[in-house]
Amino acid sequence: MYRKYGKRIGDVIIATIALIILGLPMLIIAIAVRLTSRGPVLFRQKRFGKNKRLFTVYKFRTMSIKAPKNMPTNSFSDAASYITPLGAILRKLSIDELPQIFNVLKGDMSIVGPRPVIKTETNLIKLRQKYNANSVKPGITGWAQVNGRDELDDDRKAAMDGQYVNKLSFLTDVKIIFKTAVVVILMAGQTEGSERALEADDAK
Repeated sequence: MYRKYGKRIGDVIIATIALIILGLPMLIIAIAVRLTSRGPVLFRQKRFGKNKRLFTVYKFRTMSIKAPKNMPTNSFSDAASYITPLGAILRKLSIDELPQIFNVLKGDMSIVGPRPVIKTETNLIKLRQKYNANSVKPGITGWAQVNGRDELDDDRKAAMDGQYVNKLSFLTDVKIIFKTAVVVILMAGQTEGSERALEADDAK
């Protein structure tokens, strides 16, 4: 019952309340993004959703307009050179994800679920198919995001997404939402492409 009806009802209620509370702060952030760097306020990108259906995901733009397109940031060798000063703050606090509230209201995403995948992340897409993680709507936050986030390799990330699908329930979603708040406050597990490259070099 929760999978079929309750999750969507909960998504709409939470997204609506979040929009009412965060509407003004989001407007202020939008103005700040526009005034501090050239380019649009919102970053739009095609991502794979439920059953690998493409949709447009929304985020606050955190990079310069010269940044490579359709690439996950963790694959950049020099991510920091593209991230704007304001963007660095927004990314650390995950504030750049807030416009995905509109994706939730549209029905493309859920509050909780596997993160939407970029079309070029073919290995992750294949692994998620193996773990049945493409069978649910992607989320603003998810099990992998509160258990390592950017520090996870593709196989571990896909496996955790599969675990979420298998354990999907109201209590699981509530647990992930609370853990997300802790992760955001501690800014845990978030690394950019250049940081990951340095970590890989140090491990050699």
